[in-house]
Amino acid sequence: PPGPWSLPIVGNLLQLGEYPHLSFIQMRKKYGDVSLLKLGMVPVVVVNGLEMAKQVLLRDEESFAGRPKMHTFSFFADEKRLTFSVEYGESWKLHKKIASKALRSFSKSEAKLLEEHVCAEASALVKRFLELSSAKGAFEPTSITTCIVANVVCALCFGKRYEYNDEEFLISMLRINTDFLKATSIINPADFMPWFRYLPIPIVKAAQGFYEVLNNFIAQRVEEHYTTYDKNHLRDITDALISLRNDKRLGGKAPVLSNDKIITTVNDIFGAGSFNMLFWIFLYLVKNPDIQTKIQEEIEDEKIGLRSPRFDDRKDLHYTEAFISEVLRHTSFIPLTIPYRATKETFLSGYLIPKDTCIFVNMYQVNHDETLWENADLFRPERFLNENGELNKGLIEKVLVFGMGIRKCLGEDVAWNEIFIILTNILQQLRLQKCLEDQLDLTPKYGLSMKPKPYQIQVALRT
Repeated sequence: PPGPWSLPIVGNLLQLGEYPHLSFIQMRKKYGDVSLLKLGMVPVVVVNGLEMAKQVLLRDEESFAGRPKMHTFSFFADEKRLTFSVEYGESWKLHKKIASKALRSFSKSEAKLLEEHVCAEASALVKRFLELSSAKGAFEPTSITTCIVANVVCALCFGKRYEYNDEEFLISMLRINTDFLKATSIINPADFMPWFRYLPIPIVKAAQGFYEVLNNFIAQRVEEHYTTYDKNHLRDITDALISLRNDKRLGGKAPVLSNDKIITTVNDIFGAGSFNMLFWIFLYLVKNPDIQTKIQEEIEDEKIGLRSPRFDDRKDLHYTEAFISEVLRHTSFIPLTIPYRATKETFLSGYLIPKDTCIFVNMYQVNHDETLWENADLFRPERFLNENGELNKGLIEKVLVFGMGIRKCLGEDVAWNEIFIILTNILQQLRLQKCLEDQLDLTPKYGLSMKPKPYQIQVALRT
């Protein structure tokens, strides 16, 4: 594929700037939807455009299903991980099938377990918002929101929630989220220039620090499950995974889920939490008070009244769903897919892609493509509604955040339901407002998952 001229040793790293996904959009104007650059000494194919993204992620998905060996993910990317695993094959497929089955058994609406956990945490968040507002007036929602989301995942994975004054839990969750952002805040030079890995540079060491904290937190709780496990009473996803590991009906094969794999599978599910998504939701609500009013009116018009919103209400609250979709599209807070690797020599848009080539898919570009989205830079939830005010599901499917195909995010359904319940519970009872002196900035902090800059909100109880 065509691409820009590169420097010796560093390649095109210096040309990427603070926001690589925007640099890739500029490259597209000159070189098209499929272009080639060098990051350090490593050739990287950058894919823009919905059709080319579908080619990589869906139509020819097995040809691009691998992951490159990158330093940032090397702490996660052993053969046990689903998200970051370098190898792709029958063992990986079976592992994902088992993990998906365990997740579905505790998150589908019929089981009600996830729904009860999310509703409880949403109520706790409303109460905590009111307490913080009463004590401080204005407050930054980051810390408490991080704990709310972490508690949903903890309840789902470990059958346990934590109080928000639990210092160990609070410090662990905030450090995990902060370290993850540090570990993925820029394209790490150690991924593409191996000698960087031996230098005492914070960005190089951040990934290891993040993984150690998260893995230790999860491993301790999984170990506790081994001693309290009861095959006749499955409490959570960890119990479900232990049960599946012990299931002799897996074709007579050796266990697919070793103890280590159970820990790393829970790790994958834990990583699906919607921390940054909620930070963006609250920011857009206080920046667009008229939209907040429309959502509140829809909640009332659908006769939810004072009862707690449920997952089934999603089918009736079309404008609320459109708002969430537009936040996902407009922020594109996961701008690039986790890098892919060609598992064999193949062709893409007529260009030869050698085996083991690293592939970046620019999801941000797809979500801001003017050929797909009218006035793409404008935030407008109504774009997802037809003339009858009903959802245009075909348009929603074009929003690319969780990926597509076999490497698609394991926790997409969990994230959608979680966001819906928390959003509707809050707006059913509270009015969110910005501080008068606060200038709200939609410019993100770059990372694998982008986060908004710090901001404060005020809340008032609705009458």
